[in-house]
Parts: sequence; structure tokens; C-alpha cells
Amino acid sequence: MDRYFNFKELNTNYRQESVAGLTTFLAMAYILFVNPSILSATGMDQGAIFVATGLASALACLIMGLWAKYPVALAPGMGINAFFAFTVVLGMGIPWQTALAGTFISGLIFFILTLTKIRETIINAIPEQLKLAVASGIGLFIAFIGFQNAGIVKEAQPGTTIVALGDITAPTTLLAIFGLIVTAFFMIRRFRGAIFYGMIVTSVAGIIFGLIDLPSGVIAPIPSLEPTFGAMFSHLGDIFTPHMLVVIFTLLFVDFFDTAGTLLAVTRQAGLLVDGKLPRIGRALSADSIATMIGAVLGTSTTTSYVESTSGVAAGGRTGFTSIVTAGLFILALFFSPLLSVVTPQVTAPALIVVGILMSSALAEIKWNEFEFAIPAFLTVVTMPLTYSISTGIALGFILYPLTMVFRGKYKEVHPIMYVLFVVFIAYLGWAVE
Repeated sequence: MDRYFNFKELNTNYRQESVAGLTTFLAMAYILFVNPSILSATGMDQGAIFVATGLASALACLIMGLWAKYPVALAPGMGINAFFAFTVVLGMGIPWQTALAGTFISGLIFFILTLTKIRETIINAIPEQLKLAVASGIGLFIAFIGFQNAGIVKEAQPGTTIVALGDITAPTTLLAIFGLIVTAFFMIRRFRGAIFYGMIVTSVAGIIFGLIDLPSGVIAPIPSLEPTFGAMFSHLGDIFTPHMLVVIFTLLFVDFFDTAGTLLAVTRQAGLLVDGKLPRIGRALSADSIATMIGAVLGTSTTTSYVESTSGVAAGGRTGFTSIVTAGLFILALFFSPLLSVVTPQVTAPALIVVGILMSSALAEIKWNEFEFAIPAFLTVVTMPLTYSISTGIALGFILYPLTMVFRGKYKEVHPIMYVLFVVFIAYLGWAVE
């Protein structure tokens, strides 16, 4: 094992890697409870989603650790799970089984692209400014959902505004506000696993004040995976519609660039880049795409690399053994399903808001003083929460970007693929309106 992971060469050891794996797990353990909370809004069984989340995360971490040998942990991605639930299933009216089929196909396409040079072509085709705008827009979308779940904002009365301030004196809303303050404190104080600890403190406070019922226990048999396992297979034939094709593209787009950015960020911090490039990047990307397909079969949205892996790297993680330790902890966590009952929408709301803040940090890198970038970027960002649709935001951005570049006289700087997507998204929006 020492030789396989090059412990001596990377100046690490079992203890250091184990501590790093534990640190990474604590930083991202919130997904075990937040993901079922989000996806169950579609009608999916919450217990099955909990198991699917844990198993998908564990298997993905094992593949990344054993094959790609990087200290990068994976789990169902935040943002993309909100897109799955609120845009695809609840917004478009697509059955969750079909949405899982689309997730599987997006993972399969990702895997095929990883095996070819098409990957580099696509990465170079889509401008960095649009990538930043999509990440920021998803952040605002997630935060908006968090504010709704907290009760801080609500649907306004007919004839007034669209949204309005909720009843912030309601006990459950006050609990969510308390949770946000506590999580903010942990984040500001640089606690590793701040979001997870924030959820624990909020749940305990809710129990103390009688807002949350005590769980029936702490440890219990693992819930059944049957309600979601393999449910996508009978719906693979339903993906050949304009809506689903755009859904698949959106899932692929978000996962593809989020994964690439996360891998570079984590490995750069770990000092694993060679001449600015990532060795075995094909294996790392393949591990991510395989994880997405596994997650879809089990019954969860896109499984992707987590930037929280940087917390494990900060604790000394340098090899895939870190990810293996994280995988083991995800398996162990499957026995704690009774805790799902205390993770109410008010408990997860602060986590959603904080994740939204983290994702929206990409706004700082957008070139706001160059309007050929600022206009499509702004409309991409703002229309995601306003239309309650990530795909609509992406569509508008991809339509406006070629236009603004043409108006600026920079049409030669636009990749031909972007002009193709310009036509595709105009057709999609026209069809969606009809």
C-alpha cells in the first residue's frame, strides 16, 4: 500500500492520510442529509435517497482513490441536485425516473468525452466568463431555495410583488435564522466541517425548544434502496425529447466544468500539478463520470468531485488513501438514518444559503467593465433564481454571448461550437414557450 500510493515520495503516511480522510468527510457529511431533503421534494423515497447518497459517495471515493490515486472525494453535487428536483422534475413535470435516466446518459457522454480529445475542444469552446456566470447563478438559485425553506421569503399576495418577506417571527423561521448565524460563525472561524456542525447545532436547538421531534434512535438498520434502485432503466426511452436533451446538456455542462475546476483546485493546493498540468487527469475525470452513472442507477442526482476535499488536503492528504478513508466513513454513516427525521427544511436551509454564498464567489472574477461579457453573464446569473430554472439561465447566456461578441466586433473569437449552441438554445426556448 505504501508503494502503491507513493507515501515516501509525497512525504505522507497512514496516520496523516487517515486524518485527512476524516477531515474531508466531516466537511461534506452534510450532503447525506441535505441531498435527501432536496430530492425527496420530487416524491422519491427519502430513506432510499439517503442510502443512494452514501453508497454513491463511497463507491465514487473508492474509484477516485484506488484508480486515480488523488485525495479527492465525491458525492451528489449541490446545485445540480436542486436543478434535478426543482427545475427538471417539479418545473418541467418530468418524472424523477426519467430525470435519473438523463443523469445516467450525461455521465455516459462525459465518460466518452473523457476518452477522446473532444474534451479539450469543448473546454476551449465555452468562454470562462460563461462558466463563472453559470456557477454564480446556481449559487443564487440554491440560496433562494434556502431562503424559501427557512421561511424568510414567501410567495407574495396576488396583485403585489412576486415574492415577499416571510414571517420572521415564526419559531421555525427563527430556528433557521439561528442556524444561519451559527453556520456563519463556524465558517468565519474557519472550522473544518462548518456546514455539518451548523446543522448539528441547529438540530439540537430545534429539539430543545420543541420544534423538532426527537429521533426514534441514532443507529438503525440501513433503509431499503429498492424504491430508487434501477428505476431509471425502464425510462431510458423517454429521454429523446427536446426538454430532456437540454436537461442532459445542462447536467453534462455543469458536471464537466465543475469537476475540472475542482480537480485543479484540490490538486494545486496539494502540490500535485506537474508543469501546471494534472497527471492522470483522464483517470480522475473518468472516475467522476463513472460515479455519475453509478449514482443514477442507485437513485441520486449527479455525483461529482467536491471542493471540500481541500479541507482534507489542508490536513495533509496527498494520495488516494485519503479518499479511501472517506469512502469507509460514508459506508459507516449509512447506519445513522434515524437522524434524517431531525434534519428538517429549517435545518438544511442555512446549508443551502452558505453553499450559495460559496458558489456565488465566482461573481468577483467576471469582467463587469466589458459589456460583451457582463450582459450575458448578468442575465445568466439573475434569470436562474427569477425563472426558477438553471437551464433557462444557461440558455439565455449562450444566446446572448455570441450576439454581444458580434456587436463588439469580436465574432472571430467565438468558437464555432458556440454558434451552434446559439441556434440550439433559441430553438429550445421557442419550443419551451409553446
